[in-house]
Amino acid sequence: MATVLLLRHGRTTANADGGLAGRRPVELDETGRAQAAAVGARLRAVPLAAVVSSPLIRCRQTLDIALPEAPVTPEEGLIECGYGQWEGEPLKKLAKDPLWPVVQQHPSAAVFPGGEAMAAMAARAVEAVRRWDARVTAEHGPDAVWLACSHGDVIKAVVADALGVHLDLFQRIVADPASLTAISFTPTRPFLLRLNDTGGDLSGLVPAKRRRPRRVRAADSDAAVGGRAGG
Repeated sequence: MATVLLLRHGRTTANADGGLAGRRPVELDETGRAQAAAVGARLRAVPLAAVVSSPLIRCRQTLDIALPEAPVTPEEGLIECGYGQWEGEPLKKLAKDPLWPVVQQHPSAAVFPGGEAMAAMAARAVEAVRRWDARVTAEHGPDAVWLACSHGDVIKAVVADALGVHLDLFQRIVADPASLTAISFTPTRPFLLRLNDTGGDLSGLVPAKRRRPRRVRAADSDAAVGGRAGG
């Protein structure tokens, strides 16, 4: 199957101020723009078969800077979790809410007031990534690499699914702004190739060109099975 690069958007004004952005139209700050430019330089080594994104402006800004010439397809399944009444609130204030320890320790049971259940967020994010991965594989082959730009909790939920761990453990996973996480899905199980990668060469994620299989001669076949007769 293809390989997906999960890119978190660059730092935003809400990240810098310690607020919960949610689905509000917050934009990248100066640091976030620099992060987007840096990850774009790294991505030049990777031919991308497709680029999809959360429709929120911070993700689109990240891609506009990082991959200015790439066509981007919006994907609602990658949008940030709907935090409802929590959106726009300072994290320090939210940490005193009775729901906070549930979000941190038992997120599969967390439902945000006026918003989305974390389990629902995880389910639609995983479905979107796996659907796109199957599509890219069908259209471009198993060696294709594609990119999905999204948000911290969304990426962590997809990683938890790839690792086969319960959503209640996903808060142990980190996805920093402008980080890249690489996952290769296969018919039997996914492989986490990189996690929260914020620097270094990405060319190793590009599969080597496949060689045509050498024609097998009878002698080769015998040796591969059991060696020479009587041996």
